[in-house]
Amino acid sequence: RTTVQRLCTKVQQLHRTALLQPYPRMGRDEVSIYNIPAFPNAIPQCSLGVCYNKVPLRCTYLRRIAGGIAMRRIATMLRNRVARFALVCVVVSASSLIVTVGWSQQLTWLGTLGGNWSLARGVSADGRVVVGWAKNADGQRRAFRWANGVMQDLGTLGGDWSEAYGVSADGRVVVGVTENAAGRTRAFRWANGVMQDLGTPSGASSAAYGVSADGRVVVGKAGYRAFRWANGVMQDLGTLGGSESVAHGVSADGSIVVGWAKNAAGRGRAFHWENGVMRYFSMRGGAAFAVSEDGRVVVGQAGYRAFRWEKGVIRYFSMRGGSESVAHGVSADGSIVVGWAKNARGKFRAFRWTPQTGMEDLNITYASLLADGSELLAAFAISPDGRYIVGNGFNAATGCKEAYLLDTARKPVSLMKLGAWLAVLLGLLGGGLLLFLGLRRDTR
Repeated sequence: RTTVQRLCTKVQQLHRTALLQPYPRMGRDEVSIYNIPAFPNAIPQCSLGVCYNKVPLRCTYLRRIAGGIAMRRIATMLRNRVARFALVCVVVSASSLIVTVGWSQQLTWLGTLGGNWSLARGVSADGRVVVGWAKNADGQRRAFRWANGVMQDLGTLGGDWSEAYGVSADGRVVVGVTENAAGRTRAFRWANGVMQDLGTPSGASSAAYGVSADGRVVVGKAGYRAFRWANGVMQDLGTLGGSESVAHGVSADGSIVVGWAKNAAGRGRAFHWENGVMRYFSMRGGAAFAVSEDGRVVVGQAGYRAFRWEKGVIRYFSMRGGSESVAHGVSADGSIVVGWAKNARGKFRAFRWTPQTGMEDLNITYASLLADGSELLAAFAISPDGRYIVGNGFNAATGCKEAYLLDTARKPVSLMKLGAWLAVLLGLLGGGLLLFLGLRRDTR
């Protein structure tokens, strides 16, 4: 209605100023539309009449011509939009195709050092370095550092065995425990190919179980006391009033330590240490094994069940019908927990827990990667972003229990498959472009 009113108002203005001239071949019910702008909207019926030289002039011709122009513009607009929509659909569909079928998770078995067994206990932030221990051809346990598909024996301090428990975020620093030439166990810090003895008070044994993100702070136990080592100094963290304590985990910056300690009654309690003060958690018994990047989330085991502690709230979780579970690792933000649990049949299963999914059996979640009968028995560590999980499982291909690296994110498949899907994508894009150009040509 607004469009009609504007058109007729313009006609009246032109009539009054004598600018409206009858077209020679027009009938008495038609008027010229010279100097009248065309509007892109459809023109409804108009009964308004005007008079020029005492001859009634109606808007029939105006309605017919302006309406025709409007409908052509609408058609052009719709065709352009259809063309654009078609092209967008082709691009989105092709892109979705690549994302959906061109990516998949990956499970890597790390092998051994010549023996029949291995276990992974730590992983770098980017998943390229894994540490743990494996048996060599002589059946001895040796700490290893796996990178680029090669498992490196880190050696010992003169003894027969060694075990690696933690690795820095960049994968350059490894910590663990080994035997020295005198047959004593010693905490070690390995970097740049050199294994360093961290020492121990009064000649007692020691072991290192955790390391900060930058590799500068190491935690573990020396004798019967939890320690925190930094800049060559080993600090005794004390106990909860009892005679023994062990540090298992440390925050990214090395300021917060978690572990296990005895109280005055001789009962073990999970502890949280910060700024020289050791505090225990409210649940009975238990031990803390890992802590989030900022120290706000702690995971471990209490009462034979895995637990997650955050801001004073403790959540327990286990597999339905299972008798035991342990949480060993946690992501940087504390939202993802990994460990092992026994199912209703008493079998060990690696698990992942999140607030959204609850406890997942990794053997079910990633069944497509275990089609040959392999099994994931335990998960011991997770990368800060939650993408990589490492642990121990049964490799059906070798018949051995081996360390594994599970990449839970999606990554490109083989180049041949990727090339095939790219060819499909280019074909779709080419067809969409031709469709777009064809529709554009039709609208001219």
